Amino acid sequence: MDMHSLVSGVVGTVNPFIDAQLSKSTGYTTAPNMKRTPAYADPVAQQIQVQALSAKELQHLDGLNITGVLRKVYLSGDWQSVYRPGPVAGGGDIFSFKSTPAAVAAQNWLVVTVLETWPDWCSLAVQLQKG
Repeated sequence: MDMHSLVSGVVGTVNPFIDAQLSKSTGYTTAPNMKRTPAYADPVAQQIQVQALSAKELQHLDGLNITGVLRKVYLSGDWQSVYRPGPVAGGGDIFSFKSTPAAVAAQNWLVVTVLETWPDWCSLAVQLQKG
């Protein structure tokens, strides 16, 4: 049973859904000087919810040596960004969304870990990227 769809309307009144673009990592290209440039598939439109991380989640990320501006993103579906079977092992996916209504332009957020996965939704930790 898709419980997330059943309660999303009520949850959305407290933590509204926002539009985002998700670009799935397709690996890297390596230049002759060995500089690696990430490559991405075409962005996919998503409806997400964004909130602060809990103290326990922040402590976990600190233990992984992940710092900076961090948020928790709820997303419909089971997104396996960090662990993805196949030729591209995973990691490096980028969300583009406005973090606040006052933000003029969308910001890019790197998926750093999957926090929870369920058949119909998941939560991810994302880190704000410069530029």
